[in-house]
Amino acid sequence: MRAAVPTAEGYVDVAGVKIGYEIFGAGATTILLMPTWTIINARFWKAQIPYLARHFRVVTFDGPGNGRSDRALDPASYTSARYVDAAIAVMDATGTDRAVSVSLSAGARWTLRALAEQAERFSGSIFVAPALPIGEPAPERAPAFAAFDERQDQPQGWSKYNRHHWLEQWEDFLGFFFAQCFTEPHSTKQIEDCIGWGLETTPEVVLADHDAPETVDEATVRSWCDEVAVPTLVLHGSDDRVIPIQRGRALADLLGGRFVSIVGAGHLPQARDPVLVNTLIAEFVRGIADVAAPTDMLTRTRARARPKRALYLSSPIGLGHAKRDVAVAQALRTHHPDLRIDWLAQHPVTRVLEDADEAVHPASALLSNESAHIEGESAEHDLHCFQAWRRMDEILVANFMVFQDVVADGDYDLVIGDEAWDVDYFLHENPELKRYAYAWFTDFVGWLPMPSGGEHEALLTADYNAEMIEHIARYPRIRDRAIFVGDPDDIVPDDFGPGLPSIREWTEQHYDFAGYVTGFDPDQLDRDEVRDELGYRPDERVCIVTVGGSGVGGHLLQRVQDAFPEAKRRVPDLRMVVVAGPRIDADSIVAPDGLEVRTYVPELYRHLAVCDLAVVQGGLTTCMELTASGRPFINIPLRNHFEQSRHVPHRLARYGAGTPLTYDEATPDRLATAIADRIGAPVTYRPVATDGAARAAALLADLL
Repeated sequence: MRAAVPTAEGYVDVAGVKIGYEIFGAGATTILLMPTWTIINARFWKAQIPYLARHFRVVTFDGPGNGRSDRALDPASYTSARYVDAAIAVMDATGTDRAVSVSLSAGARWTLRALAEQAERFSGSIFVAPALPIGEPAPERAPAFAAFDERQDQPQGWSKYNRHHWLEQWEDFLGFFFAQCFTEPHSTKQIEDCIGWGLETTPEVVLADHDAPETVDEATVRSWCDEVAVPTLVLHGSDDRVIPIQRGRALADLLGGRFVSIVGAGHLPQARDPVLVNTLIAEFVRGIADVAAPTDMLTRTRARARPKRALYLSSPIGLGHAKRDVAVAQALRTHHPDLRIDWLAQHPVTRVLEDADEAVHPASALLSNESAHIEGESAEHDLHCFQAWRRMDEILVANFMVFQDVVADGDYDLVIGDEAWDVDYFLHENPELKRYAYAWFTDFVGWLPMPSGGEHEALLTADYNAEMIEHIARYPRIRDRAIFVGDPDDIVPDDFGPGLPSIREWTEQHYDFAGYVTGFDPDQLDRDEVRDELGYRPDERVCIVTVGGSGVGGHLLQRVQDAFPEAKRRVPDLRMVVVAGPRIDADSIVAPDGLEVRTYVPELYRHLAVCDLAVVQGGLTTCMELTASGRPFINIPLRNHFEQSRHVPHRLARYGAGTPLTYDEATPDRLATAIADRIGAPVTYRPVATDGAARAAALLADLL
């Protein structure tokens, strides 16, 4: 799922080649994000577009040969003149009189020419890692360029930059080339993205680009630079293995512009360091347009005169986080009655917050919806959670930039992030941005591979875990509190990966433990009274079916529907209530006679606490609510969901809770039998502590 969708899109014709463009946002100032080498399309700007489009108008287009543009095979389609023609045609088609251009690598060539020849159309320009023939090339690349047309015997390294190797081993070249683009550790997702974009075109197309009938030498570049009269900014990574940083410095000198060296960055910093690049772009454009940043406030309040303020972020993947977070917030107010809490949250969490009369920050409307992404990644009771999270990367960047705007303008004393993965990751990547106390919550630690992912996924999860461990070791000051929602025995007995620490040992060293946070005390619920209040008669046995708040459970609901007639035959006094949740359309469920279907139930835990049986997914919150209430339940984990398949079963086994079934086992007949066998059955669960919210609040209180 994309973090931002275009407000308009279309095509222009440039010498018979169709060029696709998109428009985002509606600001007064337009940023034109230029295409780069044909090997990738305009999606390489995906980490920039959502943020920039909230503050400016953004126009992008795919160069010929990739993305939504034609796969031209005529080398004449790839000259810098044709790219300039495409840029101007797109500007005309989108009603853009003037723009600030931003280019990457090879895009510097046609951008510089456009600035020289179409000066009246541009008010400024940013160059990222400009690939221009100024000074000496990277020494390791020169021999390969000289032998580009010669067939190589088992080429290695830069000798893969070769006509024959491209035609015969295109994907192998892509893997090599993009590994050179990302010198930063833990760049597996960025490399994977780029390879995917490279596979959207063909080596024949890229060879047509290479064979373009044009010579752009240093003299040509210098002549173009002499004609540029707009403000410029050049960004270049110090560890760029593709284009030496000296070339970026040389361009800045020729243009009389500002130069920023990004120390430790490789060739594509807009992908690997998006927060930094986004900030630099926005600052530059605001300077040109003379527009104040959102944080340029007219008033300031002395710190001691301000009321205590906290910003609370609650993961939208399900509703369990919201319930426990409201309980923690309420408990925290007993320590600080004057505390004001703003919530930066998404649907369906906002439903819970509204019911609890909590204050949802207006900027919440700007967040890209993570639940919708997760739903889009799911199949029939199948959610490859780790891979879905990896593919949510542009959403995480976009949402962090929203968060950063909020805290820059908010004077918050404390930020609380309950599995706010975007905030935790990018604060560790950009530690200079932290200027408040920060507390991190989670109920699991460690990405774990699923068997279906094979050796490759095992390597990826270990790499992600290693990066997290390195973050904490390098910047322990980022997390003022790390709170595990549970106890040490709830941690899986696994390692983070080969050569990495034990998950439990490491977690005990770096976390405080709050115990489980149920958000309610089952002992305070009189079962007969609550059943009567909810309309459940003493002479009926109630089965509650719920699939959580993420909207992934539609197929399980269908299985339950199919099982209901047989379950009713076996249990004549059965009353089954299906709770579709806030993200599943209840009208889409065609229920057989006698099956009740409800949408969002605000206090679902009360129904679960008094039922005779529940049928649920394998999510932690619902399973632990049932465990705390001492109710029998059948849990059917999502396939390929590492948390529901590994972390949650470990915890439930510790409490002796639940009757697990796989989705394949849960045929309608088998499910009906399990319902008949388990409804009203006695349980002997380990007790669940009820003071988790108070313990968590006590850990937070002194941060204020």
